[in-house]
Amino acid sequence: MPGSDHDTGAGRARARVPVPAAAASADGAVAPAGSRNGRTSRGAAGAAATAGEDFASLTGPFRGELLAHCYRMLGSAEEAEDLVQETYLRAWRSFAGFEGRSSVRTWLYRIATNACLTAIKRRGRRPLPSGLGGPAGGPDVPVVASLEVPWLRPFPDVLLGAVPADPAAEVASRAGMRLALVAALQYLSARQRALLILRDVLEWPAAQVADLLGTTTTAVNSGLRRARARLARALPAEDKLAEPADPGRRALLDRFAAAFESADAGALAQLLAEDVALEMPPVLTWFTGRRAVVRFLAGRQPHLFTVPGQLRMVPATANGQPAFAAYLRDDGVYRAHAVIVPTTTPAGIARIVIFLDPGLFGLFGLPQEHGGDVAGPARHDPAVPPWPR
Repeated sequence: MPGSDHDTGAGRARARVPVPAAAASADGAVAPAGSRNGRTSRGAAGAAATAGEDFASLTGPFRGELLAHCYRMLGSAEEAEDLVQETYLRAWRSFAGFEGRSSVRTWLYRIATNACLTAIKRRGRRPLPSGLGGPAGGPDVPVVASLEVPWLRPFPDVLLGAVPADPAAEVASRAGMRLALVAALQYLSARQRALLILRDVLEWPAAQVADLLGTTTTAVNSGLRRARARLARALPAEDKLAEPADPGRRALLDRFAAAFESADAGALAQLLAEDVALEMPPVLTWFTGRRAVVRFLAGRQPHLFTVPGQLRMVPATANGQPAFAAYLRDDGVYRAHAVIVPTTTPAGIARIVIFLDPGLFGLFGLPQEHGGDVAGPARHDPAVPPWPR
């Protein structure tokens, strides 16, 4: 389970590239797959070890960008991790037959993309609440949740690990990861999704995309036009987004966190854009408009905006944008409650997505309990990584 000691996203992100098709022989030598009873000569064992080292050195540098690619396709960091593992398993099994007619990177992307296309056929798309219906008519409507919907999930930036030395790999890992874009991609068919990601996010030439998908350049270009048109209808206008390094943005988000921690609904209202949207998966109900959002949070969530100090907002980073891990006070202890991803614009905070799933904290490398003093202001817990500035 995500967040357990045996399967945390942060732990899996640090895992080495798997080279599974080998077995230990009785004398401790490593035998390649297909050897009888795991026994082989020492010479063959040495060759297998060399092949494994070659495979790891050639394919390992692409793990981060493959993880980002699979997440863009699937909308789930956990599922993306599984598909990357499957990609490396498939690649290892066919490594002996790799003739270098394409680059290792293209070869891996072909395997990963095909694995994602198959997964999407089985599972379908992952929406946010706004992708399933219109907003609530007012802040007093009944709130309905659904645990059956395969919801879109946030992507913890910590899973990408250290910044790659290759600038191209850095761009490939982190471009096109914003939550709004990944949510909009879910409106596209699986094949349109692959076309648009490869062409517009990774900026691959049409001929290379055609080769990867086994189609023609003409088909790629016509499919891309349809994908772009559909994406334009689904993607919110974000051309005026504040840049991550903008000092004003940092101050806005600090005030946003302080409003939650101090239970100050009035201060929160001053930070929100007039047409702000609030989504809270797995809750189907969502709200738009400053008044409706504030009235819902202040009037329908008494545990948040009644007594100051009910929440501790710990800085995090999700989908390449600032986020917060919200800890809720329970019997004198701050326990994992939700991951909050706000979207900022010059007009204020335009969207708030609250992922009500404490299990996400393990993926972010965060503890289930926060060491803040319940009797005083929020203090930094040394066990929690600081928010990147």
